[in-house]
Amino acid sequence: MSATTLFSNATIIDGTGAERYEGDVLIEQGRIKKIAPGGSLSTGGVQIDATGLVLSPGFIDMHAHSDLYLLTSPAHLPKITQGVTTELLGQDGISYAPVNDEILPQIREKIAGWNGNPQDFDFNWRTVGEYLDRLDAPDAQGQRIATNAAYLIPQGTVRALVMGFGQESAGPDQIQLMRQIIAEGMQQGAVGMSSGLTYTPGMYASTAELGELCAEVGAHGGFYDPHHRSYGKGALDAYAEMIQLSRDSGCALHLAHATMNFAENKGKAPALLELIDQALAEGVDVTLDTYPYLPGSTTLSAVLPSWSSAGSVDQTLARLADPEQREKIREALEVTGSDGCHGVVAEWETLEISSVQNQELANYIGRTIDEISRTEQRDPFELFCSILLADRLGTGILQHVGHEENVQTIMVHKSHTGGSDGLLHGAKPHPRAWGTFPQYLGRYSRELGVMSLEETINHLTGRPARRLKLVERGEIREGYAADLVLFDPQTVAAAATFENPKLAARGIHAVYVNGVAALSDGQPTGARAGRALRRTTEGTRAI
Repeated sequence: MSATTLFSNATIIDGTGAERYEGDVLIEQGRIKKIAPGGSLSTGGVQIDATGLVLSPGFIDMHAHSDLYLLTSPAHLPKITQGVTTELLGQDGISYAPVNDEILPQIREKIAGWNGNPQDFDFNWRTVGEYLDRLDAPDAQGQRIATNAAYLIPQGTVRALVMGFGQESAGPDQIQLMRQIIAEGMQQGAVGMSSGLTYTPGMYASTAELGELCAEVGAHGGFYDPHHRSYGKGALDAYAEMIQLSRDSGCALHLAHATMNFAENKGKAPALLELIDQALAEGVDVTLDTYPYLPGSTTLSAVLPSWSSAGSVDQTLARLADPEQREKIREALEVTGSDGCHGVVAEWETLEISSVQNQELANYIGRTIDEISRTEQRDPFELFCSILLADRLGTGILQHVGHEENVQTIMVHKSHTGGSDGLLHGAKPHPRAWGTFPQYLGRYSRELGVMSLEETINHLTGRPARRLKLVERGEIREGYAADLVLFDPQTVAAAATFENPKLAARGIHAVYVNGVAALSDGQPTGARAGRALRRTTEGTRAI
């Protein structure tokens, strides 16, 4: 239940990029009731002495993979403890709505490495609207989800609904049916559409097919959020394809985890930003998100060539088990480059196992394919295949392919927002799942001075709120929703590391979601007051 709460003598950084100031903030009935000079307000409710602490809007995670975790692990500590109050779900072109009874089991297997695949969980929705209803439904104790959540329609899932998981080209009737499904999802409250163009089956879509779908999304006021076709070989061409889609379709564009990875892209971030700046100058609506770390995170099966991943999990496993097909896969991974691995050959020393379904493989967690193969005196490609077969493609990995200069160059761009891309499943996930936002505040703002604290918070709050068209969220302003974070600017930092990735951030004192304390005195309260945020003609809001 939302209580009247007064933050007194806080250092207020309001999310707009404006300079900080001292003040009191009174919240009541889930909203910011009053902002006044420090020490001038009083209340009969909860009073928090915020002297020396920063009060900011709650952080908005523009690339979240909490689609199941919000429901299966409702305390949602990875996000609450780092100050996240709103998340954007449905990422990378594949998620759990819209689905039917036939494709849902296949979707669950396809992304088991991202989210797990709980067998005792009730997937009691099929449409986008029903999924948002499930997120919004209070439990028997009146508790909701921990954070607010908006949803993207996953293009790969839509393609699977219409065409299955094969790599065939879509005909006019199939594209029209996909457009109809997308229109329904947008009408039910989705804010846009995502793609995973290095993941099956979304990667099989042509540029023309994507353009038709983007036109539908744009007609409903949404945006396109693609994981594009390559972050490695040909990365700039892949970005250019997405920007041209936005130009041609009129659909706003948000580039997912927009970075330049692998050896051939070291130092090439300025070339990406030049593409974006040219588009912005032409009036194309482009934003992007990044995470403040070098390694990426995905599934081990994602590096397979696309032809080998067509169809069901069982079909992919059959190809891996077939000697002739296996040699073709080896050639793509070790000689010519795999489109699933961003056009480059697999560098076994960069692929670190982070999660497994089959607990007989648990001793591989935290180790690279290269290190395991040397220890066991096995061929790395054969080891790779054996892991995928034994784990039914459900293996999660870290991929150590990033460059610090690229990360820092991109994060200061005027269209940048923060996104964790945090996979919450597994014994040793990427630390970005627990640490993205304090990493921005502590390492990159305070320690390295890449951006001022005001600029950093603007990137993490007000700016993503505008992209999502959030109604009265993302800033500290009277009448706005009381999604707030109170933290110590001198100590805030990510505690999560690659060795120990499930540690709560340091320096976060309080987190409020819709006026309810989810974190108080640095400790989770167990209260959950998040809402599903739905696109409406008036903006994105709880209904």
